[in-house]
Amino acid sequence: MTSSILAAFIYGLFTLAGGIFGYLKSRSQISLVSGCLAGMLLLSGAGAAWRGSPWGLPLAMGVTGLLLVIFSLRWFKTGKLMPAGFMVGLGGIALAVMILKP
Repeated sequence: MTSSILAAFIYGLFTLAGGIFGYLKSRSQISLVSGCLAGMLLLSGAGAAWRGSPWGLPLAMGVTGLLLVIFSLRWFKTGKLMPAGFMVGLGGIALAVMILKP
């Protein structure tokens, strides 16, 4: 397993867990649906890349980039480090690893 696949897998797990935690904490159905959908897409991309599919890593990179934009906007709007700032930091690291260490 390459570091790019591992980065996509870890970010996918955090995204999935964050969606579930957001729902449990504030009953936000949007957090549940979007977190689970994005997390599953990231995990699917990581799994596909691990199996050698050429679309796996680009899928994970695209979802990570989209989440970076969404969480950056939310972080600037709310100013709260959790969860938006944390997800920006983790997503930035994950995307950098996916780009630099394919």
